[in-house]
Amino acid sequence: MDGLPELMLAVLFFVMMFGIGFVLAMLMRMTWAPAGLYLLVILPVVVYSYWNRSTMTLGEHLLAVRFGDGMIGLAGLAGAVLSGWTIRKLRLAGYRLF
Repeated sequence: MDGLPELMLAVLFFVMMFGIGFVLAMLMRMTWAPAGLYLLVILPVVVYSYWNRSTMTLGEHLLAVRFGDGMIGLAGLAGAVLSGWTIRKLRLAGYRLF
């Protein structure tokens, strides 16, 4: 029962990023833009949240992330990447998304 909130948050982030990424990729006509935007937003947040140890390098900051937090972040990234993959497959199948 200890890891249940992290698991629920990981599923929530996956679904949320898939939905937001799908709509963004469809409207901007840039398939992989949501995944890139996700990395541009999440990476500074992770680095800033562990900034209290100022002598750490970026790699050490990323390695200091706890498992639950990393799982949530990777689930969001997976949702953003999967949304881009889905848009690409739909366009190759002939669907004109806006």
